[in-house]
Amino acid sequence: MSNDAHIVIEGVDMVYAASSRPLTALSSFDLTLRRGEFVSIIGPSGCGKSTLLRIVGGLQSPTRGRVLIDGRPPREAQREKQIGFVFQDPTLLPWRNVIENVRLPLQVNKRPRGAAGRPFSARPEHRPELVEGVLVGRADADDTSLGGRRGSPRTADPDALVDLVGLEPFRRYYPHQLSGGMQQRVAIARSLVTSPQLLLMDEPFGALDEITRTSMRFELLRVWRSTAEGACTVIFVTHSIAEAVLLADRVIVMTPQPGRIAADIAIDLPRPRPEEIELEPRFLEYTKRLRDLLRQGAPSVRPELVEGREGSVR
Repeated sequence: MSNDAHIVIEGVDMVYAASSRPLTALSSFDLTLRRGEFVSIIGPSGCGKSTLLRIVGGLQSPTRGRVLIDGRPPREAQREKQIGFVFQDPTLLPWRNVIENVRLPLQVNKRPRGAAGRPFSARPEHRPELVEGVLVGRADADDTSLGGRRGSPRTADPDALVDLVGLEPFRRYYPHQLSGGMQQRVAIARSLVTSPQLLLMDEPFGALDEITRTSMRFELLRVWRSTAEGACTVIFVTHSIAEAVLLADRVIVMTPQPGRIAADIAIDLPRPRPEEIELEPRFLEYTKRLRDLLRQGAPSVRPELVEGREGSVR
């Protein structure tokens, strides 16, 4: 993990117009993420967590403030395929099998030979930036690495990613033939196929049963460590306190609406993290502290909990 700033969120407000009165989802939101950090965000329902991810991902513009990714607006990073997105719903294309779904971001907007300038699209009515929940950018017409089997500085090998997430025996299976956990593995592999510098994950395990969800946490850590640790910044939204602590280098606690930062807690636990770590006293201390903060449900945080780097709690 580098010390240089990768993601900068400055003074972001998000206000929605409503028939009776405006609805403020986010207010004066400021956050800086270092390159390669894994940051979890927790908070009560409706506090603006998903809205924040959409703004950072360039899918939505804030009412006020700005977001910079390597000093540039999110839409520029999106066009260069530097952002991966994983939703709660895997959003796999049902007519494509596992390997074809993983390859999709490499093929969207790629100009096939003989296409006379007509870009590829999974379906013609879909916007190029978001095809069935897949965040994609615009490919250069002469980028020969796109859609191929070989990796490059900009893309990863789809076949290798399918093998990495343990789905090589199922590479020709279709989504309806896979379990929920297997579908989410496909979604994770797909999000990594463009070798993104930023991975945005919006409750990706929220729809899974507890046993599958637990195993997927460690699967995610294994895949991230194998492919991108130190190079890919992750923002992970969750309602699970234990999940937030297990995965993250830092946990951001948000206030009820309008969403602000109540606390920024540095998780000082060694990596790699084994399953037994959830039983260790230090892990339990973190979960208790976070639970107490969420129960307070107020924008202010006790002074003794705000200390260290950028308001981190150590």
